[in-house]
Amino acid sequence: MSGERAGQVVRAAARRAPPVLVEIDGEPVEAFAGESVLVAVLAHRPALRRLEFGGEPRAGFCLMGACQDCWVEIEGIGGARACTTSVSAGLRISTKAAAR
Repeated sequence: MSGERAGQVVRAAARRAPPVLVEIDGEPVEAFAGESVLVAVLAHRPALRRLEFGGEPRAGFCLMGACQDCWVEIEGIGGARACTTSVSAGLRISTKAAAR
């Protein structure tokens, strides 16, 4: 990315969970089974989505499922909070959906 870090989250410890392949906005991404969708997204790019009203980058707010800031769409599931939804192999995640 030009002038930006690839991700906002840096995994500091070795993961014991197996790596899995997920799709985020059409891009294949390696994540670790059981980590949150939010961690998987932010490990690969600097923001979860852009604010609908002004375009500012958003990365989630409370990180515990209370604030409604990190909604994503997951194929076959529908709307889900990225901070409380666990990654599993084959998830197809869209961050383009409007916030709830």
